[in-house]
Amino acid sequence: MTSTQATVEQVVRAQLARALGGPRGIIEGAVPTALFTICFLITDEIKLSLIVSVSVTAVLLLIRLLQRSTTQFVLNALVGIGIGAAFAYRASRSGGSEEDVARAVFTPGLIYNSVYAVVIIVTILVGWPIVGFLVGSVTGDPTAWHADKAMVRLCSSLTWILAIPCVVRVAVQLPLWLDHQIGLLGASKIILGWPLQLAAFAAMAWLLTRNRTPIKLDG
Repeated sequence: MTSTQATVEQVVRAQLARALGGPRGIIEGAVPTALFTICFLITDEIKLSLIVSVSVTAVLLLIRLLQRSTTQFVLNALVGIGIGAAFAYRASRSGGSEEDVARAVFTPGLIYNSVYAVVIIVTILVGWPIVGFLVGSVTGDPTAWHADKAMVRLCSSLTWILAIPCVVRVAVQLPLWLDHQIGLLGASKIILGWPLQLAAFAAMAWLLTRNRTPIKLDG
């Protein structure tokens, strides 16, 4: 094989590194959202929380622009903050209490993790684990990997690990959301955010070091 990425493990490691953006990308994705959550829990002020988090995000964005590097991770954080703020604003405008507004901030995250978990698990159950398409993006054939049973098994295991953080977040946060436990909900959002995601990626990396599954290219 002439490909420089000769195994599934190498492909997935490279794709994960690109998706995470390295330590800098992780910080840019986590800090603005964490600041918004902490500030909102302390002050109950949406505008102040937005000012603090958006100001930090703007600085990070400016640095990226000056360096002419990717702004993807900063913009992702900004979109997440904006959606949470929009839900809270809507709850406020509809006459909701302060508690209702606070709960609304966390609603988009619950919806996102629920949908994401369902979609990922369905891809496994139907035999087309989503991680397999990362392999397909490199081989040039998005579905050829499915003919290799060893590759499907590995991709299924990796996809399960990818789904676990979303399942855990919903399992922990939904009861808190239903019970109006705003403080615990905010704490869980931070703890079960990037720390849990990084733990999942570490588990994936460990699994990837144990196997060597060749990528079979046609011809």
